[in-house]
Amino acid sequence: MLIVDDEPSIRITLANLLAGMGYGVRSAEDVSSALDELRKEIPDLLLTDLDMPGMWGIELLAEVRRSFPAVLTIAMTGFLSGNGGPSGVVADAFIQRESSVGSLLQLMDGLMRTEHERTNDRSTAKGPLSEVEGQSARLA
Repeated sequence: MLIVDDEPSIRITLANLLAGMGYGVRSAEDVSSALDELRKEIPDLLLTDLDMPGMWGIELLAEVRRSFPAVLTIAMTGFLSGNGGPSGVVADAFIQRESSVGSLLQLMDGLMRTEHERTNDRSTAKGPLSEVEGQSARLA
């Protein structure tokens, strides 16, 4: 998994918590560093903040979709609306930035389970992540 966030406290806390739960975690502080990490080793999952200085997470998600289409993507944002994220953002799932780690884990589990089912049962595939695309997660 690759975590991308310009705020060190969020990036380091998430990386430490998820690594402590057994996930293989790498992190990057900006889009440029994230692209470097992606070129070194392609992760199964990318978790990125959308609002970062320089190139935004939106640009990172677009590049990942183009160059690394097998990578599952979750966008963190403070601006969720209805059942999806900000208009024009292409991600497999969205999560409210202030959500709990438990909410993130549930979202990751559902996303990975759906992808596993999709890749293991090609005869009934409904398209890339059709069941979770645009899904948002927000718990109090």
